[in-house]
Amino acid sequence: MTVGDEKFGGPGRVGLLAAIAETGSISQAAKALGVSYKGAWDAIDAMNNLAGEALVERVTGGKGGGGTRLTARGAQLVRNFRAIEQIHQQFVEQLNRQAGDLAADFNLIGRLNMKTSARNQFFGKVSRVQAGAVNDEIDIDIAGGHKIVAIVTHESTASLGLAIGAQAFVLIKASSIILVTEAEGARFSARNRLEGKVARLIPGAVNAEVVLDLAGGGSIAAIITNESARALGLAEGGTATAMFKASSVIVGVPA
Repeated sequence: MTVGDEKFGGPGRVGLLAAIAETGSISQAAKALGVSYKGAWDAIDAMNNLAGEALVERVTGGKGGGGTRLTARGAQLVRNFRAIEQIHQQFVEQLNRQAGDLAADFNLIGRLNMKTSARNQFFGKVSRVQAGAVNDEIDIDIAGGHKIVAIVTHESTASLGLAIGAQAFVLIKASSIILVTEAEGARFSARNRLEGKVARLIPGAVNAEVVLDLAGGGSIAAIITNESARALGLAEGGTATAMFKASSVIVGVPA
């Protein structure tokens, strides 16, 4: 339980209140929970301050010479916390029953929360790891049946756990993309080539952003000069190939 940004109490603090209600003594409650007498009072003071009213009060006189008991507000807090615990447990059990359906979307939500300056972000699985003298070549299969090749160091391969079947992110800056049209029969040194249709062409003062829709879903964006866009004859609905070097690919893995 939190009040604003302050932690009000959890099972430990509420357990302390419940033990006080049961034993009528802070010292006995502290002993039962394995905390010091001072620690118990510190916790009670904190809860009283956050609640804005007393949750525990001293009782004088009586057969035992006095003791400690919960106020009506303290007793209410214990009851409500137990009710919340029960509801939370039911919620967790329901999530567990639906785990198969929720797992994929739970992971997806985590990926959607990732923030990066790279315009192009893909998610896929490692399909090949080719070790080299200094660097490794990593093939990553993404949606739509496409493959992206990345060059990373041995150290990165090991630290990221890049093995066949591992999940991985692929990040490529839009400025690293080269667009080509009418390149049939031509040869290029760039390992990655993704063909698609021009979905958006957004000119700026100097450069233009070109977004290609890829077969099977997904898209890739490139930043090129307005002059290059005109020279290539780019227009919405036309086709083009996005090319980029394997060394321009940044690879990450889910946390």
